[in-house]
Amino acid sequence: MDLILWRHAEAEDGSPDSARKLTKHGRDQARRIAAWLKPRLPKRCEVLVSPAARAQETASALGVRFATSAVVGTNAIATEIIAAIGWPTRSKAVLIVGHQPTLGRVAATLLSGSEADWHFAKGAVWWLRHVDGETRLFAAVHPKLA
Repeated sequence: MDLILWRHAEAEDGSPDSARKLTKHGRDQARRIAAWLKPRLPKRCEVLVSPAARAQETASALGVRFATSAVVGTNAIATEIIAAIGWPTRSKAVLIVGHQPTLGRVAATLLSGSEADWHFAKGAVWWLRHVDGETRLFAAVHPKLA
């Protein structure tokens, strides 16, 4: 199983939190990562996106259909995301566009076996792969490298 974690790109300050949109820099970050991701996404990859405006804008840069899910929203819980996607037995890949600290906690849980607050840069993508009973970091791409 492949799990791709994409943190929303840089967003404006403001309130309410759920309505914050991407900055100009954030839109550029989203475009760069989307251009890197799109030709690499597995066929039939399910895309789950937080309902927050900044995550919706980030995902839109990819130009593919996605489902909005509160399970990956601003108040998401790492263990609930892992359970909701059926890790590691699901047959198709999943791309999640979400938030910190949750995405870092998902990565930490799956790669180290313990939930921890791992840093996840704005706009960055981490690609995890479960193969032969082991979870591996397949790719980690910062927007500046895409």
